[in-house]
Amino acid sequence: MLKRLPTLLRWLRRQVRASELLFLGLAILVGMVGGLFTVLVGAASRMVQHLLFGLPPELRLSGAASLSFPVLLALPAGGAVLVAFNWIVQTRKRALVDAVEANALHGGRMSGPDSAIVAAQTVISNGFGASVGLEAAYAQLGGLFGSLGARVMNLRRADARTLVGAGAGSAIAAAFGAPLAGAFYAFEIVIGAYTPAAIAPVVAAALAGAQVAQRLGVVPYVVSAQPGPAIHTMGYVAYGTLGAACALLGIALMRGVALVEAGSRRWLSGNLRPAVGGFLLIPLALLSPQALSAGHSALHIDMTEAVPLGFIALVLLAKATASIVSLGFGFRGGLFFASLFLGTLVGHLYAGILGLAFGHPILNIGNASLVGMAALAVAVVGGPFTMAMLVLEATGNFSLTGAVLAASLVSSTLVRELFGYSFSTWRLHLRGETITSARDVGWVRTLTAGRMMRKGFATISGDATISELRRRFPLGSTSRVVVLDGTGRYTGIATLAVAFAEGANADSAVATICHAADATLSPEQDIAQVMTRFDETGSDELAVIDAGGEVLGLVTETYVRRRYAEELDKAQRELFGER
Repeated sequence: MLKRLPTLLRWLRRQVRASELLFLGLAILVGMVGGLFTVLVGAASRMVQHLLFGLPPELRLSGAASLSFPVLLALPAGGAVLVAFNWIVQTRKRALVDAVEANALHGGRMSGPDSAIVAAQTVISNGFGASVGLEAAYAQLGGLFGSLGARVMNLRRADARTLVGAGAGSAIAAAFGAPLAGAFYAFEIVIGAYTPAAIAPVVAAALAGAQVAQRLGVVPYVVSAQPGPAIHTMGYVAYGTLGAACALLGIALMRGVALVEAGSRRWLSGNLRPAVGGFLLIPLALLSPQALSAGHSALHIDMTEAVPLGFIALVLLAKATASIVSLGFGFRGGLFFASLFLGTLVGHLYAGILGLAFGHPILNIGNASLVGMAALAVAVVGGPFTMAMLVLEATGNFSLTGAVLAASLVSSTLVRELFGYSFSTWRLHLRGETITSARDVGWVRTLTAGRMMRKGFATISGDATISELRRRFPLGSTSRVVVLDGTGRYTGIATLAVAFAEGANADSAVATICHAADATLSPEQDIAQVMTRFDETGSDELAVIDAGGEVLGLVTETYVRRRYAEELDKAQRELFGER
């Protein structure tokens, strides 16, 4: 039986690659595993919190009425534990790849050890009370199982990217009990496009993940409020303004994390940053325990109870500061749920201030909280339809969902115009990457000058005469010749049409008719950089040289642009499922 296993696996791979129905079944399996591990990761984090902070079984950390100073020493202790864990896995020098980066640059390939490290770091950070969410770990593990499934089945690049998105979406669906939100998360955040070929597997995986969590008896993150009145025209205008305010706050939050991170790296050793960050969180937690962890219980309390506006403003400031400190000082996690919680506070505060300004309520506080929640999450995480579906599945209120969409689109547009990044792509930008979404641009990085160059090229010394060039290379034998100096280094390109042109001095040196002497390419430059170089130089051909000036090959503009068009067409066909 074991001897037949490789043959059976090869047969199964062929069937999955050829059958959309079997690929759908694989996506459902990935979704089930993604949902299961979402449950396990959430349970592990909650268990750590309950043990450390002495919480009753029904209470989450952010819902505690108060916490004493000795108990809050768990925060710097968590920083020390995180430092110890990072030291244990310090052999991994390169940056850890998440699902968004994997789909954008690596064709959906994710590392198992990388993902395990990310998940463990996130559980430690959240479990010890840092103001970070677990959604990063959920999406990381869900995407990993999609990537592993694609690798085992030897799937095409486009199918692998779809499966990674399906896995990540199933994890979010399981966490929130919201399959549509999970599916749109996959499309908008992880895949980077709404692809017809991906609809069935992504939605099926999200449904499977949500069902697994439900069958295991896990209570999802409940986002609810008392149903408010229907939204009318002026309400859309007011909520659009709220969306703009959330966009500005989201940009400030992301830039704040980057500034604090840069400052802490400059002034503190990497071994001290998380522990110092833990100490800085203690006064914020003493001010309000709602600043800690992701904020699930705090969100429920602030949306369902009558709370003074001053208290809302205090919690908003404390939570925003705690999130910036946590991430800026090296704790691992994301801003997904933190942005949802902060958005509800902004919406609540906005509705309350309008009511005070006009002397009577203008907006329903519950509605405003949900609109603010979605708008700020869109500013930070991205995905306007993801957040709209989250609100719709939580409330069933279509009128409110329309206002959520309006505010989310205002928020998304402003963030793209003024900032250009979501939180995940902003962190990549700080690392030197240029991607702004999970759209597949990995093929651009792999299609380099070294791969496109033609190695069989004619050469001649720059000291040779034009008559010798004519004798060695008659018209029709080639179109261009690489000119070298006495040491064999590149000095330019001679075109035979110029050498044979009427009026050319046969006794002159070949070096006198050279062009593109200073316009060269290095073998690692990608196709986008190569095309930019052609535009800058105006040359029809460029030489690819190494660091020592030795010519490795030639690249022509015609060939480069044809290859770009072919790859673009291939990517477009894959986008629409044309195999």
